[in-house]
Parts: sequence; C-alpha cells; structure tokens
Amino acid sequence: MARNKEWFVCDACGSEHPRWEGQCRTCGAWNTLKALSVPPASAGKGGGKSTPSIGGGIDGQGEGAPVRLSEVVDEGEERLMTGIGELDRVLGGGLVAGSVVLIGGDPGIGKSTLLMDAMDRLGRDHPILYVSGEESTRQLRLRAQRLNVNTDTFWVVAENRLEAVERAVEMKTPAILVADSVQTLSTEEHASAAGTVTQVRECASRLIRMAKRRGMAVFLVGHVTKEGQLAGPRVLEHMVDTVLYFEGDRGQDYRILRAVKNRFGSANEIGVFTMHDVGLAEVSNPSELFLSERVQGAGGSVVFAGVEGTRPLLVEIQSLVSPSPLPQPRRTTLGFDANRLAMLTAVLEKRLGLGLFNHDIFLNVAGGFRITEPAADLAVAASLYASHRNREVDPGLVILGEVGLAGEIRAVAQVDVRLREAAKLGFTRCIIPEKCRKVLSDTPPLKVHAVRQVEEALELLASES
Repeated sequence: MARNKEWFVCDACGSEHPRWEGQCRTCGAWNTLKALSVPPASAGKGGGKSTPSIGGGIDGQGEGAPVRLSEVVDEGEERLMTGIGELDRVLGGGLVAGSVVLIGGDPGIGKSTLLMDAMDRLGRDHPILYVSGEESTRQLRLRAQRLNVNTDTFWVVAENRLEAVERAVEMKTPAILVADSVQTLSTEEHASAAGTVTQVRECASRLIRMAKRRGMAVFLVGHVTKEGQLAGPRVLEHMVDTVLYFEGDRGQDYRILRAVKNRFGSANEIGVFTMHDVGLAEVSNPSELFLSERVQGAGGSVVFAGVEGTRPLLVEIQSLVSPSPLPQPRRTTLGFDANRLAMLTAVLEKRLGLGLFNHDIFLNVAGGFRITEPAADLAVAASLYASHRNREVDPGLVILGEVGLAGEIRAVAQVDVRLREAAKLGFTRCIIPEKCRKVLSDTPPLKVHAVRQVEEALELLASES
C-alpha cells in the first residue's frame, strides 16, 4: 500500500519544504514548519502538491480550454448597490457579481457591523447568506436587533467547516455570501488547525472558485496582526479582487474604510463613517468632520487640501516644535510618514537655516487621519516653520505641493478638484506649485499664490504675520 506523502509548510510565509527544519529558509522564522500529509491519490507528478484550477468550467469552455478574447460574451458590468453610499464609493460604484472582497481591520472596529448593515439592505432584493465562524446564531440575532436588521430576509449559519459552508451555499444559492472570518474556516482535507497558512489559503481558494463559477459576490472578513497587516499568507491579498482596510482610533467616533486594491474601481478610495450605538452612520462631507474642532490662530496649524482616490479632502496638520534637553531630540509623527518628516526637516535646515537639530518635533494629522501622498510636503514644512517661529497662519489659507531635496516645489495632480473643495468650505487663498498654475481654470475659485521654492512659500507666511 502506498504511503502518504509528507511535506512541511511554514506558518509564517506559507513556503513548502521537503523536510522539517528549525528555521524557514524563505522568511527566517524559527519553529514555524508544520507537517502536512497528502494521500497517494491526490499526489501528482509534482510530488503530491497539486493546485486546482480556478478557471476550468467557469465560462463553460472546459478545463484549460483557451478562447479568443473577442469571443467572450460581454454581459456588461452588473453592479449590486449596497445602499450604503460610502461603501459603494469605496467598491468603485457598487458590488460586482462574482467578485471577492477582503475586509481587514482591528478587532471591534466595526467590520461585522458594516457588513450586517449592508447585507440587510442587499437582502431586500437579493438572496444573501451570512456565515459566522465566531458567533452563534443567537449572538447574531442580538446584534441584528441592536442594528434594526430585518431578520425575515437575513439567512445566517454559524459554521467554521468549509464543507458545511459549501452545502449551505448549495441549499440557498445566495447572490452574496459573507464569511466572518476567513481565519476561522477550515477544511477536512488538511489536518492543520484553522487560521494556519495552509487552511487560510485553501479555504480562500475554494471560496474564490465558487464565487467565480456561480457569479456570487463574496465578502471575506480578515483578522489583522499587531503590525496592522492581514493575518495569514500574503498571497491572500493577491487572490481576491478587492482589499479594504477598516481603520480608526477607538478613542474616536469615526471610522475610515480604505481601498488598497480594487480591480473594479479606484484604489486608495476612502469612505468615512461615524460609530453610534445603533451602528455606523455615513459622513457625506469628511472635510467638515476633520476641520470641525480646528482652533483659529493656533501656531503650527495648517490646512492641507488632499485627494484620496477620487474624493477631495481637507485636513488639518498640526506641529509642535520646542527646544529639547535630550542629546537626541524626539521626532514623533501621527498620520504622516516619519522618514518624510526627517527629509523635510533636513531641507528646512539646509535651505532656510532653521535650527531644528536641537528641537523636539511632534507632528499630528488632526483627527487621526493618515496622509500618504507627497502633496502634503509643503503644508508640513509650513506647519513646522510656523510652530518654530510661533507665527499664526491665515485661517483662510490652504497649502499643497511636493517638496524636493533641492527645496523646489513640484507639481501635484487634481489641483482644480482640491481648490473647489476648499472654496466650498469657505477658504479664500491657496499656496500651490508654480507649475500647477497653467492647469487651473481662467477664474480659479481661490486667490492663488504660486511658488517655485520652499523659501518663497515660507517668506510669504512670514510677511503676513
């Protein structure tokens, strides 16, 4: 009788090894190799490891049968509207049939609350199935009552065995499936525990194949590690169509849903919500939310006009620069890249002679928002200068522009969109890169100050105080 073939898989990175070793050769982690056994019937020429095709039979062409792209029937892009405007925006205009969406976030941030609300709205017109591997059906009902969910059209199953989930899908044939969470699912084909790299990869792969074959949209809820990354193999993010991160500080009422990957829409799109006792509420104008508590006349407070995806967004950048008694002054940032702050500090010291080398610097994007685009460089530099000189910045001024190492101000995209949003909120003036002036309309909504060098921008601020 043929013996089962055995190999070892790393729990940290998912790499496979022919024998056990104390350290994974791929990622360097120690004591992470777990033994897996495959029956002889499933062992192929590749040494017992076979990867099932996700394309065989999906379009009725047979497994592996190539077709001309021109022969593929164009059925149009059907979008399922969730009824939650902020979620639809992040998804690129609605949920695409047959797509797989992965939502990650810290525990208790509101992932299950958001999805239950979305399924309640979708369930009015489409069959839905909510699979929970963490809560019982009684707990789901208590949550539904708190959120005022219509339980008559809300089908749920508390199960963490993938085979049972597949049987439930066969019984109810839902148009939308929620798996909360993918780390709690396990298949009987593998002896490893739920949440391991092998189980997460296999369960996600089978759910994705089922979604493509049936044209069923799938939401996968994912746990995150202490570093803020999705737990499980990194390949999980490559397998799905859309990756969303639910962000927010537990000390704040608002939550930000951010798209970091989207095959059917814009990446880096955001949706903003506020958390209430009865669930999440949409924020249609996030700029007003982030600027609502701004203190007029505070030194080091500057407003930056940014763009997240297709949405213009105004946020307040605050800085505090003070003499430091420490041999190594502190550089603390919240919502802004620390390496970029170090670069801007060096530029200010070199170009303007600001003595920041012996000062503590604390930089904060108000409200806990996170800025990722370099267009905020000039606003950060202005904030540092105003705090260091203890100068007040005009409350009606917005600033944007990328700063180079030579102190030059580089152009940024979508200037018109940013300025229109600023004008809508009552701002009257702006500082922008000189190269952006030519792309503005003949009658810009704000008074424009175009600058070429960082010195020009900061001299402009100094002349006003």
